[in-house]
Parts: sequence; C-alpha cells; structure tokens
Amino acid sequence: MAGTSSSATSVASHLGHAVTPGPILLLGAPGVGKGTQAKELMRLWEIPQISTGDLLRANVAEGTELGRAAREIMQCGNLVPDDLVNQMVAVRLNQPDTRNGFILDGFPRTLPQAHWLDSQLAARPGALPIVAISLQVDYNLLLRRITGRRNCPVCQRIYNVFLQPPKRDGFCDVDGAELVQRADDTEACFQGRIGNYQSLTAPVIDHYRSLGRFAEVRGDQEIATVAAEVVHAVERMRAGA
Repeated sequence: MAGTSSSATSVASHLGHAVTPGPILLLGAPGVGKGTQAKELMRLWEIPQISTGDLLRANVAEGTELGRAAREIMQCGNLVPDDLVNQMVAVRLNQPDTRNGFILDGFPRTLPQAHWLDSQLAARPGALPIVAISLQVDYNLLLRRITGRRNCPVCQRIYNVFLQPPKRDGFCDVDGAELVQRADDTEACFQGRIGNYQSLTAPVIDHYRSLGRFAEVRGDQEIATVAAEVVHAVERMRAGA
C-alpha cells in the first residue's frame, strides 16, 4: 500500500472518536497489511493489539505457568492446543487497557476459538461483541508483496524488489549490506500459507457474517484510506448492534 492521505487520515480520526470500538478481529491472508492497519487503529483509538504469537513469546520469556507448559509442547515440535492459547488470551483480556476495545490478530483462527471468545465476551458485563473486518487484496499483488520482500540483516530495513526496490539491486541503501530473502518468502510456501489460512478462516468468516458482524475492506489502497474504511465499517456495525 502507498503512503497516507491527509484527508483520509482526518476522516478516520473523526470517525474514530465517534464510536467505542470494542473488540475488533482483523482478518486477511498473509501480506494484506494486518499489522500496518493494527498500528493505525491503535493510534486512532488508543486500544491495544493482541497477537497470540506475541502472547506465546511473552509467556515463554517471562516463565509463567502457561508459558512453561507452552514451551514444553513447542520443544516437542507440537502445536500449542486451543485450551492453552485460550487461557493466555483470557488473562490478557482481563487487563485494564482492553476496557474500550482491542484489536485481535491471529485469534480466533478457528471456529472453536471463535465460539470460545464469543462466550467469554458475553460473560463480561457491558462488553461489546466482536466485529470482524477482512482485508481483501488480489492474489497476484499478495504474491509480489511476499516473494519480492528482502531484508537487510544489519539495519533490518525491508525492501520489495517489485514495489519498493533498493537503489542498488540486492544491497541496502543505508549500510550497503547484501539483502536476504526469508526462507518462507517463496511462491510454494506462500501457496501453502494461503491454503491453510483459507481452510481455517472460512468458517470463522461465515460465523461472523451470519451474525451480521462482518465487513470487507479493500487492502490495496493507501494506508490511511484503508484505515478510514475500517473505522467506518466498525462504526456502521456498532450502530446496528
């Protein structure tokens, strides 16, 4: 996505102050820009982003009881079960910064997780229900975003050989280091990730669509334009709740 538009930023800021966001689930295939939009929404609404990956890493690093259990499972090469992930999410949702809302990234990933989260929120006095926003980007553009990504191993600056190339092919503009490609930023890996996302997330989308709490936003627009459309969709769904 391109840079920001001052008019779109103004619209998003105006709308952002007109509604209590509540819990928002950002959905989208790898490369659609969920992380970028989460940062925009955090700034507009001053609410936290909750990522299950971050929760897992934090619990393992802090040596919590849940973290120790997760570490043992991961060391054996197994996936952390829903029950353990749910417990970590439950602890995070009880923190005071989630009172006005939060942005979920990577959770709920499956229909059982969605049902669990719905029941958790329904049991909280005054809690708003989840609204889900799916960012839509054409497959070919996603493929270019992923396979064209290159990273500087020194300063960690990220380039894209198709969309934002370095001045000198293959080398960082800042320190001249040779750029590297992540092992999973290949077309074969991307196709596998897309397939997994679609098979796991389709039931989650159907679930929230059936409840009237689902919207789609084009993710191939300017960052601030996407943010403004996300905010407008949230406002519209909250007004109809």
